[in-house]
Amino acid sequence: MANKSPAGKMPSMAIKGAPGGQKAKNFKKSLGKLLIYIKPFLPMIIISVLLAIGGTILTIYAPKYLTKISKLLELKSYAISQIGELCIYFLLIIVSGVFLSIIQNFIMANINARICRKLRGEISEKTNRLPLSYFDNNTYGDILSRITNDVDTISFNLNSSITTLITSIVTIIAVPAFMFTISWELTLLAIGSIPITIVLALIVVKFSQKYFREQQKSLGLVNGQIEEVYSAQQIVKVYNGQKRENQKFEKTNSKLYKSAYKSQFLGGILHPIMGMVTNFSYVLCCVVSAILIINGRYNAIAFIAQIPIFLTYIRQFNNPLHQLSNISSSLQSTVAASERVFEFLDEKEQEDESSKTAKIDNFSGKVEFKHVKFGYTEDKVIIKDLSFVAYPGQKIAIVGPTGAGKTTIVNLLMRFYDYNEGEILIDGVNIKDLKREDVRSKFAMVLQDTWLFDGTIRENLMYGNSSATEKDIISACKASNIWHFIGSLPDGLNHYIDEKSSLSAGQRQLFTIARAMVQNSSMLILDEATSSVDTRTEEIIAEAMDNLSKGKTSFVIAHRLSTIKNADLILLLKDGDVVEQGTHQELLAKNGSYAELYNSQFLIDNN
Repeated sequence: MANKSPAGKMPSMAIKGAPGGQKAKNFKKSLGKLLIYIKPFLPMIIISVLLAIGGTILTIYAPKYLTKISKLLELKSYAISQIGELCIYFLLIIVSGVFLSIIQNFIMANINARICRKLRGEISEKTNRLPLSYFDNNTYGDILSRITNDVDTISFNLNSSITTLITSIVTIIAVPAFMFTISWELTLLAIGSIPITIVLALIVVKFSQKYFREQQKSLGLVNGQIEEVYSAQQIVKVYNGQKRENQKFEKTNSKLYKSAYKSQFLGGILHPIMGMVTNFSYVLCCVVSAILIINGRYNAIAFIAQIPIFLTYIRQFNNPLHQLSNISSSLQSTVAASERVFEFLDEKEQEDESSKTAKIDNFSGKVEFKHVKFGYTEDKVIIKDLSFVAYPGQKIAIVGPTGAGKTTIVNLLMRFYDYNEGEILIDGVNIKDLKREDVRSKFAMVLQDTWLFDGTIRENLMYGNSSATEKDIISACKASNIWHFIGSLPDGLNHYIDEKSSLSAGQRQLFTIARAMVQNSSMLILDEATSSVDTRTEEIIAEAMDNLSKGKTSFVIAHRLSTIKNADLILLLKDGDVVEQGTHQELLAKNGSYAELYNSQFLIDNN
């Protein structure tokens, strides 16, 4: 179900009750970072802006030909060819404006796609640089929501918002210039609606931004819960937890519903309000026009012919204002999504180890723990004072009750986490002085959770060694007792497997053992690799693991003590300390905690 850290602490998914100033700061910070991503595409954006200006001006200029046609009609002495010529010019200008707009949209769509590709690429690279603790402390569903939903939100809104913003600004600047050629009084009257629009927009944005932020956060929580529940449907059904999970989902979904409808309502409320302002400006223009004509400022016949064109300009002038009110919600969604994406990209990374030059010159496989102390959190120490030595080629078994620190030893050995005090040495070299990649390249791992990705069997087996030969793969499959099964498949090693493939838990485990054999690393970690299979399959897997561990320093975490009787050294852990160590026979002879644990399992197995 939920992915928790070993310390059992779940992260805070968002800052609740943050002061308004901090939210405004986050808004500006996220918007600034988004603009940084846009900066490399500035030359293309400038071209797009110029095309938008050209297309918009042509569209605005087109009604001037209607004015010329109306003046010809007033003269009552015109040729049809003249009107036809003006109509052709009118259509050419309209088509040219549309053509420029299409090119501009194409360029902006390309820019938007490249920005989002860059974002996804950086997120992917960031994922590889994050410490394992981040994934322990955050649900996979929320992480996936940032990579998919939030980036998709940016992708969807960025293209339409930038394009609309460019054309709107150009229209707002250019239209009044043409309006002034008809009547400066009416133009000033029409422009008077801008302050009202700006004030209304600022008020709405101020109140709605927090709901857009909550909407994106709630969407991440919903995705996280869905991912957790659907990946554990068997557990939910076994414990009749459907009702409880539905109640939890309904609670989370209700939060998403409330934030969504509030953000969408506030985001869309500007449109009808601005429609009212526009209609009011129409009425005012008509009234003022009548007054100007009555007062003799304009010729009635000539000016009345200009009124429809002027109203067309008013509509063109107000359309961008309406569009700006619409994209305000889109921009807020974009910035809210950007906050979550950049929050992920700003997460603390693993320490940069490019400067580390330590190497193991003559590798033998000796591993030594010296007074190691470690806790996933400062207030909860898991390993208090751990010391032991694994000599080259030895098989070290680590046993103990749940929570004793068995898997923690593996986490420290692989440098998934760094210990707080003491030393862990490989052939006398402190693993903290080695690069993580160098440490991990020395180990092959077979875990309790069998991981196979969608692809062919060959691709799965070569995951840790892309240069493996056909002979290496077949040899590993035979040694891991899975070759017979592969031979029964129609495509053999080229057989495609995915989540729907009917592979048993034992077969999946044998595939992971074969993969570790193909990797052919110098040391081996087996973490309860037989815990989820039956006794007969356990014997087959145990034989495969013995083949895998020949000549290698191996660390075996086991809950069935019968599988580690041949270990060179058995460590019995309790509360993070080694309470007993020795061979199987030596520990039985002591008649201590190990003997008690072994005898209890022996009685259970025989019963």
